[in-house]
Amino acid sequence: MGKKKIIGSILQIPKEVWQNRKLILQLSKNDFKTRYAGSYLGIFWAFVQPVITILVYWFVFEKGVKAGGTALASGATVPFVLFLVSGIIPWFFFSDALNGGTGALTGYSFLVKKVVFNISILPIIKVIAAVYVHLFFLAFALILFAGYGFYPDLYTLQIVYYSFALFVFVLGLSYLTCAIVVFFKDLSEIINIILQIGIWITPVMWNLDTTIHSRVLKVVFKLNPLYYIVSGYRDALINKVWFWQHAGLTIYYWIATILVSGAGLLVFRRLKVHFADVL
Repeated sequence: MGKKKIIGSILQIPKEVWQNRKLILQLSKNDFKTRYAGSYLGIFWAFVQPVITILVYWFVFEKGVKAGGTALASGATVPFVLFLVSGIIPWFFFSDALNGGTGALTGYSFLVKKVVFNISILPIIKVIAAVYVHLFFLAFALILFAGYGFYPDLYTLQIVYYSFALFVFVLGLSYLTCAIVVFFKDLSEIINIILQIGIWITPVMWNLDTTIHSRVLKVVFKLNPLYYIVSGYRDALINKVWFWQHAGLTIYYWIATILVSGAGLLVFRRLKVHFADVL
């Protein structure tokens, strides 16, 4: 396949997404609502587990381990709960979106088998559905930070940029995983294991700058694209640093994102004709 055909194949899905944008928004709302349909508390459950997780980690590290404040590279100290929340909120979004996106085709198998339905929009429906919970936790974070005297300012607006950056990355990854999981069911379990490990190897609950002193190890940890996002949220909420001040990391992140997204869209496009037969 020539370069022009490869690029055309990759760009075809974004075109289809744009053409069906209104349908995507409607279906993402329906997906979010129906996920908890039948339960007494409904969509309330979407927020319960993440809040409980935050409370457990906060209690264990601050009250149990007596972590106290978290030292930053600048020498300043912030309450651990603020350090935790600023890192775990983007992780929650990544985890929820990736799990949902990976199961987009298997979860909507009845739509995949319909010839008239454009299945290329299914992964983004799942990712957008995860955005609704993410917006709630962003509001929660801003209120919590304000309670500790960290009020929103111009730096805080960078959360929009970092949320968009994470959205693009996890969407591209979801196109890749949802296409593969149709043929390799065990991928879902593998992803769950990776996510369980990932929350610890990504500096969500610990500070890379003050914990790791080896320059080589720091570089290794920074190769994880989620490091850029987690540290970016903290730069916006705590450190007050602009994203362009980390030019090298920013360029690396977007190169990685483009490569992952390109691979995801290409694999999805190539395997698309076989989905209905397998499912």
